[in-house]
Amino acid sequence: MIKVHIRRTLTGTDEASLLNLVNQLRATIIGRPGYQSSETLKRTDSPGEILVVSKWQSRFYWEQWYASQERAAIQAQIDDLLKSQTQYVIYEYE
Repeated sequence: MIKVHIRRTLTGTDEASLLNLVNQLRATIIGRPGYQSSETLKRTDSPGEILVVSKWQSRFYWEQWYASQERAAIQAQIDDLLKSQTQYVIYEYE
C-alpha cells in the first residue's frame, strides 16, 4: 500500500480554478483499479498551496494512473495555474 503526496502552489489567486481541476481529477480516478481514497488539504500558513494525499493498493496502480492520457490532459490545465511544478512524493506503508 502507498500514499502519494501531490503538492501544488498557485501563481495567483485563482484557487477556485485549481480546486475545480483537482476535483475533476478525483472524479476520473474513482473506480480505477488500485485506487482507494484521497483528500485535498489547503495549507493554512501559505495561501495558494494545496496538498492532495491519495492512497493506492500499490505503486503499480499509481503508475498506471500517472501515465494515463486522462490525467495528463487535466494536469496540463493545472500546470498553467502554478508557479512551480507539481511535486509528487510516494510513501510506502511499513
